[in-house]
Amino acid sequence: MLYFVKTPWWLKRLYPRCVWDIPVKEKILYLTFDDGPHPVVTPFVLDQLKQYNAKATFFCIGKNVVAHPDIYRTILNDGHRIGNHTFDHLNGWKVTDELYLKNILAAGKYIDSNLFRPPYGKITRFQVKLLTGIRNSPVNSNFKIIMWDVLSGDFDVEKTAETCSVNVTKNAQPGSVIVFHDSEKAFPRLKDALPKTLQYFSEKGYRFEAISL
Repeated sequence: MLYFVKTPWWLKRLYPRCVWDIPVKEKILYLTFDDGPHPVVTPFVLDQLKQYNAKATFFCIGKNVVAHPDIYRTILNDGHRIGNHTFDHLNGWKVTDELYLKNILAAGKYIDSNLFRPPYGKITRFQVKLLTGIRNSPVNSNFKIIMWDVLSGDFDVEKTAETCSVNVTKNAQPGSVIVFHDSEKAFPRLKDALPKTLQYFSEKGYRFEAISL
């Protein structure tokens, strides 16, 4: 499985209308969690965040919100931010623009947010224009498309939890948008990598905030 742990500058340049990191003057990091809510993993994540008074952004899949509305409400009640991650995790490179937009709109019925993250990070530049108002679109054209600066790699079953935590601790810097997953697939690595990440950066004087764009 090939992917960049640290997003290279040239990839950010290819998609300049997407948010890859957030300029800050303080020691702030932006933890994000994709693919939930999940009945076991998401409560675990929320508990870990609470221990460090950390806020995060959860990019939710519409069908999972429908299945677990109570957990979705808990995310919001705990002061975190939510974002749209399509209704059933569509790859924007493999479907028509019309189907992709309809899927995002379907998720938007349950996820009230102007933040959007494309599953797998795969979205065409034309789709970016549709979602951000450059082209006329049947969906909300004021989306902020949130990508990332650092991938933990917790979705990769060939990686260890230690590798995932090191991916973050060695590559994150003030303003980094960091990706974890509150999913069953990622949990074997997340359950150790997330606490280590929170502890490491907290001891270095960082705080964790939700994305507020």
